Amino acid sequence: MGNRVFSAIVAVLFILGAVGSTHAQHSEPTEVSEESTAEPKETSGNQRAIQHAGPDVYPAPNAISAFVRRIFQDTKGNLWFGTNGDGVCRFDGRSLTYYSISEGFGGLAVRGIVEDKDGNVWFATSAGVTKYDGKSFGNFTVADGLNHDDAWSILVDRMGTIWVGTYGGACRFDGRRFVPFEIPPSPEVDLMRGVSSRTMVRSIMEDRAGNMWFATGGGAYKYDGETLSSISEEDGLCDNSVNCILEDQDGNIWFATHYKGVCRFDGESFTNVSEQEGLNGTEVWDLYQDNTGSIWFPVERAGLYQYDGESFTNFYTKQGLDSPGIQCTLQDREGRLWAGGYLGLYRLDGESFVEVSKGGLW
Repeated sequence: MGNRVFSAIVAVLFILGAVGSTHAQHSEPTEVSEESTAEPKETSGNQRAIQHAGPDVYPAPNAISAFVRRIFQDTKGNLWFGTNGDGVCRFDGRSLTYYSISEGFGGLAVRGIVEDKDGNVWFATSAGVTKYDGKSFGNFTVADGLNHDDAWSILVDRMGTIWVGTYGGACRFDGRRFVPFEIPPSPEVDLMRGVSSRTMVRSIMEDRAGNMWFATGGGAYKYDGETLSSISEEDGLCDNSVNCILEDQDGNIWFATHYKGVCRFDGESFTNVSEQEGLNGTEVWDLYQDNTGSIWFPVERAGLYQYDGESFTNFYTKQGLDSPGIQCTLQDREGRLWAGGYLGLYRLDGESFVEVSKGGLW
């Protein structure tokens, strides 16, 4: 029952983030200090009744957003936080600035953020792809070649090409329009997931050799520039429902899956890390490697795991990470580790996490 309630909460936030789109360019947005898409339940300080994950789990009134899906730092040092209903907000070291549809931004939900070689910041949103040149927004939709407006991932490869994964498949930008990149559809739609399709591409990764990897509901796909090959359970992959793919500093390929946790491919064989190490939970959405080589991944209703190459450390409610649904992790240029998800934004402070709000603890 608890799983269904939490999934329902997340599904509502997905729906909120799927409303609205625009094609208009807009002038420099104005700064705001308070913005919210829903009235949160009153809380006392940081004390919440965590029900794992019952209906009494609500964001604090001053959370930067009810759900932070993606964290990114640009070359100027700005931190960007993609939300699931408030568009995107930028922290410049002094204050937060919110960008949403009223400022010309494309969609309410932001699932991916990248920066190109010219300093433009690109966003995968629930209403297409948005480009920000520092002054105004440009929005790309199916009218500009996308195979679906619901974008879930975005990447700039070593050649500067922008790749996007959408509800309808993969695309790449030719400098003017998006061109579909054919990936075989999954055998069937996963009806157990809140948002799913046979063609959905949830994550795109480029490895050190220049191969492109795509995470789908039908396993992973690898493109070497000429040939597209599939990797599935038949090859040893722990689960065909792949949410994220990462290459670590040693060249191993990691897969975050929806039903079987995390597995690692060393070039010859797969290891189900979650089963081997007895980790809690199975639904993993993200993989991230920090500058020390540690790999971080969140597990639904099991907090955040850190793997330092030898052992796993879990951060959850006892370590201040009270969100039952962390979705993303990032280490900034100053070495600070951030985590975002349902309930908002957190930052690692020593051996525990602190909740970051509009008011402070930055």
